[in-house]
Amino acid sequence: MSSSGGPKDPILLKSSMTKKPHRAAAPMIAVDRGSEKPLHRQIYDAFRAMILDRRLESGQQIPSTRALADELGISRIPVLDAYAQLLAEGYIESRSGAGTFVKRSLSDQFPSVRPTARSVLSHPGNEAISRLARLLPVERTPWFPSSGAFSVGQIAYDHFPFRVWSDLVTRHVRKVRVSSMNYADPMGSKEFREVIAVYLRTARAVRCDASQIMIVSGSQHALDLSARVLLESDIPVWIEEPGYELLRHTLLLSGCRLVPVPVDSEGLDVAAGMSLCRIARAAFVTPSHQYPLGATMSAARRLQLLEWAHRHNAWIVEDDYDSEYRYESMPVASMQGLDPGLRVIYIGTFSKTLFPSLRLGYIVIPPPLIAHFLAVRRANDLFPSHLYQAALADFIEAGHFTRHIRKTRQLYAERRNALAQALRKEFGSEIEILGAEAGMHLVVTLPPGHSDQKIAARAAQDGLWLWPLSTAYNGPSVRQGFILGFGGTRAADMLHQVRRLRKAIRESGNDA
Repeated sequence: MSSSGGPKDPILLKSSMTKKPHRAAAPMIAVDRGSEKPLHRQIYDAFRAMILDRRLESGQQIPSTRALADELGISRIPVLDAYAQLLAEGYIESRSGAGTFVKRSLSDQFPSVRPTARSVLSHPGNEAISRLARLLPVERTPWFPSSGAFSVGQIAYDHFPFRVWSDLVTRHVRKVRVSSMNYADPMGSKEFREVIAVYLRTARAVRCDASQIMIVSGSQHALDLSARVLLESDIPVWIEEPGYELLRHTLLLSGCRLVPVPVDSEGLDVAAGMSLCRIARAAFVTPSHQYPLGATMSAARRLQLLEWAHRHNAWIVEDDYDSEYRYESMPVASMQGLDPGLRVIYIGTFSKTLFPSLRLGYIVIPPPLIAHFLAVRRANDLFPSHLYQAALADFIEAGHFTRHIRKTRQLYAERRNALAQALRKEFGSEIEILGAEAGMHLVVTLPPGHSDQKIAARAAQDGLWLWPLSTAYNGPSVRQGFILGFGGTRAADMLHQVRRLRKAIRESGNDA
């Protein structure tokens, strides 16, 4: 390219030695004087790409710096800089009196078979991850929680105490200590863990002290750590059917064998679990508010499950994700508090009570397993971030957390009632409503002849977030319906949103 040529004009470099093998280098190099990338970097990138793609062969001569600069119509300095970098990284070599060549020893480093997309996919590495990747779409599903009507996990942002929270965070930002900037305890802040221990003993009847509590990045992180500690390839583990979809994904990564145990109005059917697989390593359950159907595990079932765990040296992982919100009675005490034999791993999170992006949760670990959890934590992410732990400890100790729970419990009860009333008004007996006694979602089932996933995909285009009930099932026997979050929709807007839901269902026709 001459100095008068436009940007990105390709230059065909010609060599006077075209008749000799491995000496004719005529690479196409495009330089753009208007680019933010320096000229020497453009030249370096072009040569490196051609060498790695084998468009320039090992031992092949390339133009001298002077010849290349003349051909490109630029100063010799960028070319010298590019060649110096290629030489330093071992892509080219200079031979005294002969010129500059692509390094010969590179031929020994290239794979004997050129990789293709098919060959790479045929050797994916971790088979469990490959299996999970085949099950999940590359892009997130259309009904993934977003801001809008019926979004699962959405809180009442319009009632969050932003001023109080921001003041606490700002206070801790302004009084940063050296200790808070250094590597920290993998279990989490001792002060924060002590505050949580008091709260759990008082509000959830959990048997614990601060030494058993590990701070994590939400309940999903807690489930992942628990799976890493407890499970291994081909080990059977009980899960609820239907159950939490993301738990299945986590467990699949461990390579364990999933045993879906049916759920009824009393929660996990322990007798059915023992019939399906009496000896299992663990049972993952949501006893206070079964996800997604909303059942509360009865006292008889809880004691039966605990007895099973002790008899077979199994573990129970109790995911207590939104137990603070119960509308027909006081919150149900934890299963962990019934366990005198330390077989229950208890998980809690602030994603529902405060907000999801806070990414703070906790695990109450039985003492015999603390060293195991610590080993995994150190290999995983070392320790949790300090700032929000400090701010939340103050938030709880000052009484803001208790007041917020009391206020939002009343608010969510109003929104739940409005949703249930609107559903009955618009659908009558066409649908069944499940799990409206607690939590921040309820379930509606669809009559035969409808596909919840097809309806949800179309509804998402109109900003209606309908989480398909069918995705909660592991096995082939599924019910069609929707998991409807009500935390983020005002009671006054609920009837309008239910009418949009009815319109989406009726327009779907017969999709099954």
